[in-house]
Amino acid sequence: MTRSIDYIVLHETEYPACGVPVSLAQHLLHLIPRALPWQTRQAAGITIAPDLARLQHGEDSFGNPVAWLSLDTPHDGLLVRAESHVTVIGRAQPKAAASPPWERVRDRFQYRPAPCSAEVLDAQRYLYASPQAPRTPRLAEFAARAFTPGVPLLVGAQALMRLIFETFTFDAEATEVGTPVDEVLARKRGVCQDFAHLMIAALRSLGLPARYMSGYLLTDPPPGKPRLVGADASHAWVAVWCPENSWVEYDPTNGIQPDLRHVTLGWGRDFQDVSPLRGVILGGLAQAPEVRVTVMPEAEWRARAATPADAAR
Repeated sequence: MTRSIDYIVLHETEYPACGVPVSLAQHLLHLIPRALPWQTRQAAGITIAPDLARLQHGEDSFGNPVAWLSLDTPHDGLLVRAESHVTVIGRAQPKAAASPPWERVRDRFQYRPAPCSAEVLDAQRYLYASPQAPRTPRLAEFAARAFTPGVPLLVGAQALMRLIFETFTFDAEATEVGTPVDEVLARKRGVCQDFAHLMIAALRSLGLPARYMSGYLLTDPPPGKPRLVGADASHAWVAVWCPENSWVEYDPTNGIQPDLRHVTLGWGRDFQDVSPLRGVILGGLAQAPEVRVTVMPEAEWRARAATPADAAR
């Protein structure tokens, strides 16, 4: 029997009015979930307020859906709202012990003049250092705690995920967007983005391709409490390339392999490639945007919408 869950995902980014108009705003948006064999995009759209912006849709170099926002009319305040309806389908996980020794995979990516397949060529994009996922001897030493000699690749990946999950502490105050991986390794604290970058950097430091996965995670409200609209956040995890299984995903923040609770936006070398919203603003005052994310099963969303406000209190 096929397992699946329909989700409504709402992602809002708001720059509040400050009394000083912005003269120009240019943004790159990664807010539309990617269509995948295990994820069907039923509907998705982006709305902008004020409704003065030009919005152009396309794909980036990694095949992710993107939108380019251009707003050259003076405005005070900006709201970017993305709403998506996706179906996530359950995936069978490969047998980790049946994967090849990690050294064999590493050796496959050593330089050879002979041509390689398109799949291997694509995996090579995620082999080298990127701005937020360096390759260093210290990170290779950290990875070697999980990748002992001869261990199957996916067994090692599971062990590395568990090592991060069990020995690092989730702390939203410990890091910022640009905190280096070496600092995260030293302090053993951070958020999902930090743990994803750490695992990716450790894998690459061993010579193994790994990519950054961006999306959302269905979380559970406290017992007896309703799910709050706007109380969720973006999520990040990792994918490792395996010759027999293509890309296999791991969530070091939660110590699990993604399945029905993970909604995928897209992937890249690190966070910078798939940031939900990034760009340039001219004018206005320096203000941090307010981000509100809701991930909710569609049935729950529809039931909530049909409930009179007075009855819901």
